[in-house]
Amino acid sequence: MFKRLRRKFGGGGVDEFSTARPGGGPGGIPFDGPLIRLEGIAKTFMLDDVQTHALRDVDLEVERGEFVAVNGPSGSGKTTLLSICGLLEAPSSGTYVLNGHDVSSLKPSARAAARNREIGFIFQSFNLIGDLTVAENVELPLTYLGLPVAERRERVAEALARVDMSERAKQMPSQLSGGQQQRVAVARAVVGEPEIVLADEPTGNLNSHQAETVIELLRGLHESGATILLVTHDPRWQSTVQRAVELFDGTIVG
Repeated sequence: MFKRLRRKFGGGGVDEFSTARPGGGPGGIPFDGPLIRLEGIAKTFMLDDVQTHALRDVDLEVERGEFVAVNGPSGSGKTTLLSICGLLEAPSSGTYVLNGHDVSSLKPSARAAARNREIGFIFQSFNLIGDLTVAENVELPLTYLGLPVAERRERVAEALARVDMSERAKQMPSQLSGGQQQRVAVARAVVGEPEIVLADEPTGNLNSHQAETVIELLRGLHESGATILLVTHDPRWQSTVQRAVELFDGTIVG
C-alpha cells in the first residue's frame, strides 16, 4: 500500500522538473503562460489485445487561478484527463506543458516529485489509510518532501484547522462520517500548499449537506489563489466554477 501511495503522492527525484513558485518557468524565469496546456493529448489503453481510446486529440488550457469543471457522461474520459493533468498517467501522445515545463515524457520518479510539490488530489473514495490517524493521513504527503518534523506538524495543524477537523486529529478514519473523511482528504490535498487542486467527484459519496461543505472548502481554496479542476456530475455546482469543459467519447466538445 505504501509503495502505491508513494507513487501517488511523490517522493521521486527532482532533477528533471523544478519550479520557482509562484509562476516559475524553466531556469527559474517567471512564466506567465497557461498553468496547464495540453496539445493533441491522446490516451490509449490495451486490454486483452483490444485498444480503448480514452482520450483523443485533446487541447486544453487552464490559466493560473481558474476554477474549471470537467463534465461529461460516464466513460467520456474525465478521470483519465484528470489523471494526466495530475501526472498520475502519461499520455500516449501529445504534449503537456505544466507551468512552462514540458512534462509529457518525464520519468515516473520525476513525475512523482513534480506531482507532490505542485498538485493536490481529492478523490471520491477519500483514499484515507485506515490504520493511520487523521493527522498521520494529512501528514503523509509531507513525508515525501523531506520537511523537518516540526514543520510537518505545524502544516498539518493548519490544514486541519482550515477544514474544522482539529479536534479529530487523533481519531481513525473509521470513527468519522463520510463528510468528515472528505474534509480530511481536503486537508491532505492542501497541506503541501499545491498550486493545483484536482477533485474527482469529491461529493459523489456524500449527502447534500456534506457535499455543500466540501464545495465551500473548494470555493475557499479558489479564493485563496488555487487553480482547481473539478470533475462532477452534479449540476448544483456549475454556478461555482468559472467555466466548464465538456467531454464526450474522449474528445472535448464544448
